[in-house]
Amino acid sequence: MKKLLDLTKGNRLLYVLAILAIGVATFISMLEPLVIKITIDSIIGNKPINENAAVVNFVEWLGGRSVLSKNLWICAICLVCLTSLRGVFLFLKGKLSAEASENMARSIRVRLYNHIQNLPYKYHVAVESGDLIQRCTSDVETIRRFFANQMVEIGRAIFMVLFAVVMMLSMNVKMTFISVITVPIVFVFSFIFFRKVSHTFQIADEQEGVLTSMLEQNLTGVRVVKAFGREEYEIEKFEKENKKYRDLSFNLAKLLSTFWASSDVLCTVQIGIVLVSGIYFTVHGQLTLGMLVAFNTYVSRLIWPVRQLGRILSDMGKMTVSLKRVSHILEEEEEKEFGEGLRPEIKGELSFENVSFEYEEGSSVLNNISFKVKKGETVAIIGPTGSGKSSLIHLLLRLYDYKNGSIKIDGIELKDISRKWIRSKIGIVLQEPFLYSRTIKDNIKMAKLDASDNEIVRATSMAAVHDVIKSFENGYDTIVGEKGVTLSGGQRQRVAIARTLIKKMPILIFDDSLSAVDAETDKIIRGELEKRSKEVTTFIISHRISTVMDADKIVVLNHGEIEAIGKHEELIQKDGVYKRIWQIQNSKEEENEEKLA
Repeated sequence: MKKLLDLTKGNRLLYVLAILAIGVATFISMLEPLVIKITIDSIIGNKPINENAAVVNFVEWLGGRSVLSKNLWICAICLVCLTSLRGVFLFLKGKLSAEASENMARSIRVRLYNHIQNLPYKYHVAVESGDLIQRCTSDVETIRRFFANQMVEIGRAIFMVLFAVVMMLSMNVKMTFISVITVPIVFVFSFIFFRKVSHTFQIADEQEGVLTSMLEQNLTGVRVVKAFGREEYEIEKFEKENKKYRDLSFNLAKLLSTFWASSDVLCTVQIGIVLVSGIYFTVHGQLTLGMLVAFNTYVSRLIWPVRQLGRILSDMGKMTVSLKRVSHILEEEEEKEFGEGLRPEIKGELSFENVSFEYEEGSSVLNNISFKVKKGETVAIIGPTGSGKSSLIHLLLRLYDYKNGSIKIDGIELKDISRKWIRSKIGIVLQEPFLYSRTIKDNIKMAKLDASDNEIVRATSMAAVHDVIKSFENGYDTIVGEKGVTLSGGQRQRVAIARTLIKKMPILIFDDSLSAVDAETDKIIRGELEKRSKEVTTFIISHRISTVMDADKIVVLNHGEIEAIGKHEELIQKDGVYKRIWQIQNSKEEENEEKLA
């Protein structure tokens, strides 16, 4: 209930007004059978009007029984007016509840999106993006539908039962009890149904998340599927999961149909009991014909909200499951700063002192890493796969926080610096760059929105991609497609490098991002970077010796530890990982030269 109240925050007045509108509409609907009863018993018939003074005064204001008996159209006009007035309040109810539910759904989406943006990196690594999308779309829509349709219907059901019972009690107590004899059974049946539908919907909803994840992965990796000719396999795998989702949805549909059929039987039985009992009492003079018609109308309207309770509970069950799935995201702890988070001027001097790190307890990734970097130095990090190269960069970006040791930037402990601040001062080009389905210019300007055309050209020239872009038909206005699919791997990489270089940052990181470009282009880019070396501290992660050999300092990692630190000339003289990599790559180059010769 607390979560439900939190969701309505900012829209509670609209919901209150919507419930009041449905209350008025329900009250008016209770007056319609009363008009029919008075018309049959007292206007057409000769029974005295036994209603309260307000009703008697209203009849007299219309001209009294004698006038109305000769002008029955006046009674018909009264019914038309009541129905029209009820329609106005029903319209207000629909408008207010729709506005409130749309506002609430928008608020949830904004809250989810903002929260997801601020969740730690480790959360995004572990979660399936398809399931996350399903929670942010389908589950939010389920919550919206409940608040748009059923939230106010709860108030309507309460008002309907309350008004109907009061009106029936005022006419005949015995018939009132007969009219509600099956209501407790429907209530109990509805609550049992609620528990079952919640469980069934949760399973179906989770399977929809699996289906969405599979679809998202296949659309993202469609080139891999095509390249390996795995279309049939992927289709069969999708059909299997889709069939499972269909079966679960069908089970839910069968459960709903069972409830509706059973509740229809109970409601029909209730109406039949009232009709048979009413006819018996009318024949024996204990009930007037007008009362019989009124009771039959009231029972139909009383049974409707009781029957509607099943739909309300059904949608509430679905909403509860969706709310839990959405809440699981919102309950995830956002990234927090230790203290206020400093925002110092970053110059680019770093020191690592006995830094150790592990993703999972007992499984160390980095052990006692210690080295220093001067401002403007180019530091290369090389080592076998799994040696901890990217993990070291993750710590520098504060995607993860180290527990042991110390990392200092310009003499300030990294943990004391604001995450957002340090990330805004570090430019990084990843091994797998991400480009948006926009123009090349828009993708580059994402790092600096106010960048001029000259700045863009300067950045692309440094990344050795300006001439390539100019060769395109639309130049910098070329749309690159989703994730840059219309560009080659090397072109995507160079556009990503240009995007990073356009904003002058004191620290640059190339996380194995030069491996996708050819050796000549690699040399050009590194030459351009050397021109900025005095003002920018650069980290280059690579498996290619030719990329790192000109670095001021090369850090060789092996099994999470520093095996050696030095320049290229020094390291090739020592036995170890670096020398082996150099020998292997050097021998391959010699073989290629011999083949070409």
